[in-house]
Order: sequence, then structure tokens, then C-alpha cells
Amino acid sequence: MSEKPLKLRELEEKEAKARGMGGPAQIKKQHETGKLTARERIDLLFDAGTFQEMDLFVRHRSSSFDMAHTEIPAEGVITGFGKVNGRTVFAYSQDFTARAGTLGEMHAKKICKVMDAALKTGAPLVGINDSGGARIQEGVDALSGYGQIFFRNSCASGVIPQISAIMGPTAGGAVYSPAMTDWVFMTKKSSYMFITGPEVIKEVTGEKIDFESLGGAMTHNTKSGVAHFACDSDADAIAEIKKLLGYLPSNNTEKPPVVDTKDPADRMDERLDTIVPENPRKMYDMKEVIRAIVDNGEILEPHQHYARNIIVAFARMGGRVIGIIANQPKYLAGCLDVDASDKATRFIRFCDAFNIPLLTFADVPGYLPGSDQEWKGIIRHGAKLLWCYSEATVPKITVITRKDYGGSYLAMCSKDLGADFVIAWPTAEIAVMGAEGAANIIFRKEIAAAADPQAKKEEKIKEYRDLFSNPYIAAQRGYVDAVIAPRETRPTIIRALDMLSSKREERPYKKHGNIPV
Repeated sequence: MSEKPLKLRELEEKEAKARGMGGPAQIKKQHETGKLTARERIDLLFDAGTFQEMDLFVRHRSSSFDMAHTEIPAEGVITGFGKVNGRTVFAYSQDFTARAGTLGEMHAKKICKVMDAALKTGAPLVGINDSGGARIQEGVDALSGYGQIFFRNSCASGVIPQISAIMGPTAGGAVYSPAMTDWVFMTKKSSYMFITGPEVIKEVTGEKIDFESLGGAMTHNTKSGVAHFACDSDADAIAEIKKLLGYLPSNNTEKPPVVDTKDPADRMDERLDTIVPENPRKMYDMKEVIRAIVDNGEILEPHQHYARNIIVAFARMGGRVIGIIANQPKYLAGCLDVDASDKATRFIRFCDAFNIPLLTFADVPGYLPGSDQEWKGIIRHGAKLLWCYSEATVPKITVITRKDYGGSYLAMCSKDLGADFVIAWPTAEIAVMGAEGAANIIFRKEIAAAADPQAKKEEKIKEYRDLFSNPYIAAQRGYVDAVIAPRETRPTIIRALDMLSSKREERPYKKHGNIPV
């Protein structure tokens, strides 16, 4: 067998060195912290044998602080494209074993190149973040690199899906790119995000707090809402990312993939007929309703630990992808508050941007009362729901299961906000407010003048409830398109989705609206 040509041997040696990352000692250290390496993560994400790396030999050109003699394999970030479940996806994966994956000028240029390619070709982008932050030896060049990434995040928003996976430290300026993307995954116990770390906080404010409490996966999944998924490991996070990609189109000119789920479109579930308690003060689990209706009971739920009084989820019905927004009576009686409004609003805008029909389940007694909510701006945040449902032009279907009162009735995609098809169960109560509060206002004088005020009050509550605590007045006015037995919900929705599959709706031209952020 003839010896390999010199140039070919030279190429193979350079490739091996660049692909060796930070070397065996650093790789071992990465594994000891429970993390995979940048290349192991890439291998898990892409279909076997499909990943094409880009810019393997890119090198920084910094000369300050002895950087001229410092080699950083692949410039601390792996970039390229390949197939995920048979569809093209672009990705970058920061390499913490190579100079802590710090971001400098050329590191950023590699990321920007792959972002540009994803945008030009209309393919999703996955960014895997594991970095010590800005490479301080490069000064303003590193800051410029972050700015160039942020600009591209903005340009790509609403055009291609952008997914961030936080699998290690992400601090300072590094947190903003993930925050500008559509979906943020974090790994428990091995990732964190914050603007300023515990040491700076202690020095400036005196507060003592550890990394996990300040910016760990569960902190951002329960308290801040910055992250949408909390995963047990790197491998778990990548599996969930692949699952999410399966629900999404590659870009905003496509519709989501249709899948034959084998679940009959005409399937009915009689359990739904009795799932809403007769006592209006009793709760039930809206997730049980959703799982009984969607294909095979399968949902993918972002933000499941945050603002639990509202549910957002992806699912399929008749094989078509839908985005679900639903009040959850198990938490805060399903009231809308500041966090729930933000959670639902962002989900609605994402679905509308990527041609995913919206299915809303309403059981909402109102906006959460209290000075805390008022001072946090419930008026402004609540207005986002009104805005975004009105703005959305994808098919919009609403199912009213029980309470649907006042401004929150409008906010949960009423006919007036552009719902294309509104379904009500016989248990639906559509009114300005609950019967007790309404009776106290409307019949205040009669109740006060009665010989037995309590008996008169009960009489008037029943009178109001008989008149308005049902779906039929709204149906008479055309605000409800169909009143159905709950067991019929699945086939009714699927028929509506089929009818709306050719929906076309335009809004007046404008550069953009001024959403009440």
C-alpha cells in the first residue's frame, strides 16, 4: 500500500489537532462535572453521518497578553449543519475545554457565519452555550462579537426557529443571545445564567446567594421564566430539542410537518362529559381535558414550571400541529396574572409567526386581583394578550369549558379578538362577572330592602345564574358558533381545523405595531 501524500498527512494532522479540543485532561474534567463535550453534543443532535463542520481551522488573531502564542482548537466553538430527523438544521456548540469556550472576535464570526447560512437557507438554528463569557484579552472585539450575534438574533426572529441550550456557565453579555431566541433549554445542576454572579452581588449589595439559587435551571424555569425547559442531563436536553423540532416548520414560509398519528379523528371520550364539577368552586385538571382531545394524548409543554395558572403546549390533532393555550383551574383558579399573560403572549406570537394554529381552552374567572398585581402592571401585561390574539392571523379555535368572565373572556381569544370558531360546553358560563358579584351590584337595593336579605340575595343570584351562567345567550348572539357535548370536542375541533386550513387573512400595512411590552 502506497504511503499517503504529504499534503494529505498534513491535513489529517491538523484536523486531529483541531478536533482534539482542549486535550484529554480538559475533556476528563468536563466529564467529571457531568457534562458532555461540544463534539459529543453535536453527535447526539444530528443524524449519524450527516454533520458537516464549518471553519475548523479558524484561529483568533489577538496578540495582546501573550495571545499570539496561544492556540485555541477550532477557536472554542464547533459550527456546521446536518440533518435532524431528516431535516436540515444549523448549529454551534461552544467548547468549554478550549480556553473555557470564551467568545472572541473570530469565535463570534464563526457563530455569525452559521447564523447567516441558516437564515439564507431557511433552516432552524440550535445554539449550545457552555462558555466562560467574553474573552477579556480581546477587549472591545469580544463585545463587538456579542453585538453582531444579537443583531442576527433579531433579524432571524420570526423567520427561522432559534433554540438555545444552556449546558454550562452563561453569564454577563452571553445571556442575551439565548434570551432573544425562541426557546431556552437548561440542564439541572450543570448550567446557570445571570447578568452578575454571586461574588459581585455580595460585594455590591451584601446579599449572599449561590450559583444554583441565583441562576440555575429550576430558578429560571420557576421564578424568572427565562428558560422554558429544565432537563436532567445534556443528553436529555438534546432529546427534548429534537422532539421540539419535530413540531416546527423549518421557517416561516412553511407549515409544520403533518404526521400520521394513527389516532382516529372521530374518536370521542365520554369522560369529558363529567370532568367539569357541578360545584363552580371545585377545581379540575385542564391537562386531563387536553390529553383526552389531542392525538394519542401527547403534548410538549414549555414553561411547565412557570405561571402554572396557564398552560401552553404543542400537540397534534388529526396529525396537524397546534399550539394550545389553556387556563389551569388547579392554580389560582385559572386567573390571569402578570406572569401568565407574558407566558401566553410569547407563545401566541411564536405560533403565529410559524403558521401554527391556535387552540384556546377558557376557564377563567378574571384577572388576579390585588395591589401587587396592579403595581406590577397587570393592565399593561394583560393588554398583551388582547393585542397578540388580535394580531394573530393563523386559524384560531376557542373552547369554553366553564367560567369565562369579563375582560378575561375577551383575553382568552373571544370572537371579538378574531376567533374563527368558538365552541362552548353546556357547563360554560359567559358573563361580565360571576353570578354572586353581579347580583350584589344589580339587585343591591332590592336585597337591602328585603325582609330576609340573605334569602333575597340567593334568589337574585339564581336569577342571574339562570340567565347568564350558560352558553346560550352568547350562542344566540353569534359569539359562540357551536354548543356541544364535551365528548364531541375532538372531532369538532378537527373538522374546524380542516375547514380553516386554507384561511387567508391580512392586516393593514405597517412597519410594526407598538406592543405594550
